[in-house]
Amino acid sequence: MKKTLKPGYKGYKSYDYLTPGDDYKVFELAAEGNEFEEYIIPLTDEQEAFYEKVVKDNLMISLHEHPFCFPKNISETFEYAREGRSFTAYKALAESNWDCVFDNMMDGCCVITSKHGWKWNDVVYDLGMRLADIAHQDFLIKCEKVDDIFRAKKEGKIAWVPVIEGAAMLENEVDRVDILYGLGVRVMGITYSESNGLGSGLKEPNDGGLTYFGAQVVERMNKVGMAIDTAHVGDRTTMDIIECSKKPVFCTHTGARALWNSKRLKPDEVMKACAKKGGIIAIEAAPHTTITEKNPVHNIESYMEHFEYVKDLVGIDHVSFGPDTLYGDHVELHHVFAANLSIKQAFGKKKDDGSHDFPEVEYVSGIENPTEASYNIVRWLVKHGYSETDIAKVMGGNTIRLLKEVW
Repeated sequence: MKKTLKPGYKGYKSYDYLTPGDDYKVFELAAEGNEFEEYIIPLTDEQEAFYEKVVKDNLMISLHEHPFCFPKNISETFEYAREGRSFTAYKALAESNWDCVFDNMMDGCCVITSKHGWKWNDVVYDLGMRLADIAHQDFLIKCEKVDDIFRAKKEGKIAWVPVIEGAAMLENEVDRVDILYGLGVRVMGITYSESNGLGSGLKEPNDGGLTYFGAQVVERMNKVGMAIDTAHVGDRTTMDIIECSKKPVFCTHTGARALWNSKRLKPDEVMKACAKKGGIIAIEAAPHTTITEKNPVHNIESYMEHFEYVKDLVGIDHVSFGPDTLYGDHVELHHVFAANLSIKQAFGKKKDDGSHDFPEVEYVSGIENPTEASYNIVRWLVKHGYSETDIAKVMGGNTIRLLKEVW
């Protein structure tokens, strides 16, 4: 496979308009690429030619990423996050197949003023810093409407969609939905893993469902044109959201609980309800999420086993990909931020002593970061005989259909 840079990329690096050391604290960052050994799925010459055609002729959209570089020393992430300045991996993104990336910011790691995160000022600070950087370059197009995605494809650039994973920072102010929309946010989760004033998160032992205020927020998001994400939401609350929303909703990064008993993954009935309303379930690849009894070692094969299960369950028109990857040591990040990311409560436990009964990987082979994910998802589909029509649907077409209805 020949790697090339998108023609719209001209070499900009994050915060090039500032002076390192004077204007901001310098951290040694992870590589804009693979921190670990790269793995590219091999194809025959015929398959390679088909792969190149599919990527060239069709939209490639990732519904959930964190496409910036974390510190090389991941233990510095708390300090790095407090500075409020994330460094987008422009060059690595330019080497990817993605035409549109849904960027979920620092979110669970956004601890600028609070060790627990999810404060209004922190979220706006994080968003504003990223917007300032985006405004000084022209490779990422701030995506506010569907046409921006098609324009990015045509110009050899990437449409950048800012996303907030949970709505705790709304507190009891429904008008903050409008403010975030005005700042460019086009997708927001109702809860992160913990409960908030809108409803129950997936880590809670009891799910109380969508609150009255949560229903108000759903209604406002429908009115303003902001898509709803249910990836970190409890099962009952998710069902309530699907019923309450007049528009289809996303589950931007999850998998099938039927394949692995983890709260982080969705049960069949929830995914069916999402699809019946016109929604999309996108498959997650953060470390140790989409594993299975057949493939307990997390890699591209276990990831795609979840894809095929969900595809068979709800149909090819209601499934896509939200890898949830980043540039840096994702496994160690989960260790460092275990409490903020609700790792203990959200991930499946199997043994009596509460430990996992699957091997912890150093990295998720074949889908380690946004760039590698953009190659191997398509290559896996090509290798396994998927048609161009079906690849086009799951890589971007399904998402465009939903966005046209919601945005």
